[in-house]
Amino acid sequence: MSALKLSNHYHKLGSSFYQKTQPSAVARPVLLLWNEPLAQELQIDYSAQQDSELLAQYFSGSKLIDGSKPIAQAYSGHQFGHFNPQLGDGRAHLLGDLSDKQGQYWDVQLKGSGTSFFSRQGDGRCALGPALREYIMSEAMFALGVPTTRCLAVVATGEAVYREQALPGAVVTRIATSHIRVGTFQYFSARNDIESLKKLTSYAIERHFPQLKGVDGDALSGEQVVDFFAAVIAKQVTLVVSWLRVGFIHGVMNTDNTAISGETIDYGPCAMMNHYHSDTVFSSIDRNARYAFGNQSKIMQWNMARLADCLLPLIDEDEDIASAKLAPLLQQFTDDFKQGYFIMMANKLGIAELEDTDHELINDLLGIMAEKKLDYSQSFVTLRDNLNQAEVDNLLAQESVDDEAEQDKWQQWLKRWYVRIAADVNGAKALMAKTNPLVIPRNHHVEAILATSQAAYQENSELSDLNKFLAVVQQPYTQLDNTHNYQDAPSDGDENYHTFCGT
Repeated sequence: MSALKLSNHYHKLGSSFYQKTQPSAVARPVLLLWNEPLAQELQIDYSAQQDSELLAQYFSGSKLIDGSKPIAQAYSGHQFGHFNPQLGDGRAHLLGDLSDKQGQYWDVQLKGSGTSFFSRQGDGRCALGPALREYIMSEAMFALGVPTTRCLAVVATGEAVYREQALPGAVVTRIATSHIRVGTFQYFSARNDIESLKKLTSYAIERHFPQLKGVDGDALSGEQVVDFFAAVIAKQVTLVVSWLRVGFIHGVMNTDNTAISGETIDYGPCAMMNHYHSDTVFSSIDRNARYAFGNQSKIMQWNMARLADCLLPLIDEDEDIASAKLAPLLQQFTDDFKQGYFIMMANKLGIAELEDTDHELINDLLGIMAEKKLDYSQSFVTLRDNLNQAEVDNLLAQESVDDEAEQDKWQQWLKRWYVRIAADVNGAKALMAKTNPLVIPRNHHVEAILATSQAAYQENSELSDLNKFLAVVQQPYTQLDNTHNYQDAPSDGDENYHTFCGT
């Protein structure tokens, strides 16, 4: 593959960071999805139309790309609060990395590509449904403006994967700025491997925060590590605020699913919120609602505390001194998140400059939405669509009712909002249009698309329903001919909807 050659930066860290392992060849690889815009950005000069058989070979793992040194990465993780000292890539292979047009390096990883030392009695494979889900969700999130890993390809393997029943198998190619997780740091911390922790931190700085680099040859300093921790926290605050803007629920925010880069990683049991409620949870394995919609910022802060635990010996030999340097940053997380969250919510309401009184306006709206079970996404779209200067002037000109109890709670809130934005209604409407998507990958539509796509694959038919859906969710702020087909909330409110890990 002359147009594509991989380098192997993570591989150079040494054998303690991974297991060398080869992807398993598959019976009859067929390229089902190829992300042409992403491929072009990554300077891959091959197309699905002309090179589908070759791409299927390379992105199923049946044939290695030039330069690839496949590895399964080692990491630990807190899973639902319980620490597992050894997890690692049990069904994934990091093939290497390549640079985009801007010179930034990206990891190329296959998922569902076979077993490794870390497989823990798993079969190392992935069913078609979860592979398609990852492609749909990651590309939808990218289009929504949420930091995320992305998918380059989905290849059907021509082999069955056995879960509760036989399912068609697939391999999905994930692209990420790196696959370094909080759990990667925990892996070496649990083994008291300080030298590997230093190497990992230096590599993470080089990869994600080059502005923090010291002079070449200088040893990693304690201050650099503190600055690194602050930079990671800032990325996570931005990430969670982005999730809450679009109603995304990750579903499995374990430390092994928390990327240092601040990208969304692992779309297994994720879901989108319909009617607003902070306790919304869909993941079948999240029985105690640990990772509910409204808990995500607190869990991310907890995950950052676990990262802090790992970094202490790199900052100072005296743990108390090291803790004293990181504790304020962890405490600041709450304030930074709160500020970012309310700025974001103000923007959703067309308010460009947050004021203290806006907090109450926002919280009151969310209270009404929860009480009336209003759809989170569609409510903001409806507010924007009905916003015009005449409507605002008309409502504000009405005489106020002495007894506020006689006014509808919604009308009371609406008048307060109109007062807030009356000075620049057109500006407010434009800001709302940029902040509030017209369409999100709603759970019932995703499930329907997955069902029809798997049926179409088994019948050797085109994935036409999937491609129509992708065309819409990849332009979520633009009203297309088919947008209205995917904007509706589920008739049952997703009352009995559950997501599953997919492994």
